[in-house]
Amino acid sequence: MKITKTRYLHIFTAIVIVLALYRCGHDFTSPDKAISLSQVEDSAVVDTVPELKAEDAEKAEEVKAEKKEEAVAVVAETKSVAKPRKWHKINSVPSYKDAFPDSNEVQLVSARKYGVKPVQNRADAEKRKSELVYVGANPYFHVDKLRESIPYLVPRANILLQDIGKAFFDSLYVKGVPLHQIIVTSVLRSEEDVARLRRHNQNASDNSCHRFGTTFDVCYNRYQTVQTDQNRRRAVTNDTLKWILSEVLRDMRQSKRCHIKYEVKQGCFHITAR
Repeated sequence: MKITKTRYLHIFTAIVIVLALYRCGHDFTSPDKAISLSQVEDSAVVDTVPELKAEDAEKAEEVKAEKKEEAVAVVAETKSVAKPRKWHKINSVPSYKDAFPDSNEVQLVSARKYGVKPVQNRADAEKRKSELVYVGANPYFHVDKLRESIPYLVPRANILLQDIGKAFFDSLYVKGVPLHQIIVTSVLRSEEDVARLRRHNQNASDNSCHRFGTTFDVCYNRYQTVQTDQNRRRAVTNDTLKWILSEVLRDMRQSKRCHIKYEVKQGCFHITAR
């Protein structure tokens, strides 16, 4: 429809009148009640729109608050009823003798290659500290009271022992088993230690790998308890710990980090770094 000049003036006048009336009915001096010109123009066309928008916004805020409360409640309920963790399976090895068959002769090759010259006695060992690392208190393994050996290893063997202890901890954790330390029962043996040991143990070799500082024994029927809290963890026996330790040692051997012999009578794993 074509808008004539007269009609345009009538529409403009009507809008001015509406705006004037709206201004008279509202106080624009207060910042809290200030309304932009565009908002006033909208209200002049449809005077109910501002009220509808305010109601919609209020309803939207109420719905938003309700949804937030529901979400918080769901999260709280999920945390309070947490699902039990799925622990890794304990497999062990099919046969200890087959998994750890490395004889003394096999281990001697690496012992001579990576070890030190055999020490004569404890006094001689003290003089060789530049070649050896002290093996004592450690968070990953426990050293038994040593009767026939000295607490020293070559650096290569010491690192291997540390890594076995760490890997054992990691395996216990992912399998949901309370933490235990492996127990080291024998490390470096001097020539005097070997001679003394052979007096009451005819099976002891006079050509022992322990003389080179590359070899240590870890018992498989005793463990040092670190974590006594059984909450949400598996009950454990020494046999179970032996299964887990055998998995760790198998992986170390397959990675060509060491030679291992399963010692039945001594109740230990005889390990030489390579």
